Amino acid sequence: MIFVSAHFGPIDVNESSTIEFPEGLPGFEERRRFLPLQHAQPDGLIFLQSLEAADLCFLALPVRSLRPEYEIALMPEDRETLGLPQEGPVGIGREVVALAILSLVEGQPPTANLRSPVVIHMKSRIAVQAIRPDDRYQCREALVLEVEAVCS
Repeated sequence: MIFVSAHFGPIDVNESSTIEFPEGLPGFEERRRFLPLQHAQPDGLIFLQSLEAADLCFLALPVRSLRPEYEIALMPEDRETLGLPQEGPVGIGREVVALAILSLVEGQPPTANLRSPVVIHMKSRIAVQAIRPDDRYQCREALVLEVEAVCS
């Protein structure tokens, strides 16, 4: 299938690469199918392109690229939607991916939503925006990336 994005032009969409939000995203409940597009530079940036609205695209980063110690905290209904066990920790890795949606507001430093990451069960390609049941992280965490010094 060819999808024409307002931001990327024509995209050849492989259905097995799409992700579905059964409940939609907060504020975008009617938008349920997205295509994650990995940006070549810098490494790690992911665009979540809606396949139902050509102009709707979210910029995201893996939560662990922002906070290496990040741990997912899921409500029971999110575990059920994702098809994950109700008990035990949910680890970030090959089976489960967690992305922080970035906020870029002119005149303000960029922030990342670590309070409500997008959690994707890779096997089923089902996703939720999981609002943490605690206040360990905020919706507008400062975007701080670890950068290795090249010059001294």
